[in-house]
Amino acid sequence: MADGSEGVSEDSPGLSTDRGRLRRAFRDRDAFEHLLDRTVANNRFTIAVVFPITGAALLLASAEGLLPDPLAFNPYLVLFGVAIMRLPLISGLAPLIDRRAAGALSALVAYSYVIEYVGATTGVPYGEFSYDVPLGPMLFDTIPVGLPVFFVPLALNSYLLCLLLLGDRANLAALRIPVVAATVVALDVVLDPAAVALGFWSFAGSGFYGVPLSNYAGWVLSAVVAAVLIDLAFRRPALRERVDSCPYVLDDMVSFVLLWGVVNAFYGAWLPVAVAALFAGWLVHVDRFDFAVLPSRPT
Repeated sequence: MADGSEGVSEDSPGLSTDRGRLRRAFRDRDAFEHLLDRTVANNRFTIAVVFPITGAALLLASAEGLLPDPLAFNPYLVLFGVAIMRLPLISGLAPLIDRRAAGALSALVAYSYVIEYVGATTGVPYGEFSYDVPLGPMLFDTIPVGLPVFFVPLALNSYLLCLLLLGDRANLAALRIPVVAATVVALDVVLDPAAVALGFWSFAGSGFYGVPLSNYAGWVLSAVVAAVLIDLAFRRPALRERVDSCPYVLDDMVSFVLLWGVVNAFYGAWLPVAVAALFAGWLVHVDRFDFAVLPSRPT
């Protein structure tokens, strides 16, 4: 009986073609962007729904002591899952990354390290806190090396969502910057209570689901800085055109809503769940959430 392996030899034309595409992708930026775009577009359901739901289940199982030590809160597994969920944002913005964008985003990465280290060592501006679970390698044994992978996408997703929600009103910096900053802080209202409940980090003081109000005051500062730097990074007309034409660019926010919404619901943090639901409603309003929840047909 044939097992179907006859056509899968090393010299198969299909495999040779795939290897050729990969070689071109690593040598040529346009080829790389095309390959990444096709990969994300053809796997939206897996990236935007399966990964966050699976991630939420693994995090909750870790927190409840249901996973053995090598798997419980495994930092590299966490980073891998987060990196996969970031792919739609990376692919969506990749064509717009030039020297100007790279410079401004590098400044945002540097800011995230500095403000987090200052916060963790002095308590300013977020309040006294410490990481109780290492999220990958730790810088100076204090903050995660992968910190920008967690923070920068929150700001970018907020900026992109606000462009869609505000429409032409986004041209007004006096409106755009504070709305983006408020959106970033709202995302943290979803994130921090869930992370505290899981034991990722803890604060010295109490407050909103274990998160002191000083934390949100600090996030206002960081959100404004992030909004200004993203403003400097991209030419807004080109960014708006890209957001309009790339249906998956906000799938990372879909993942965020699902993952942290599930975790907050498990721990009965219903106000953060309501905020997550608000973001889901906004994503539906701008025709982004419903695209991601259905599997895409490969093209």
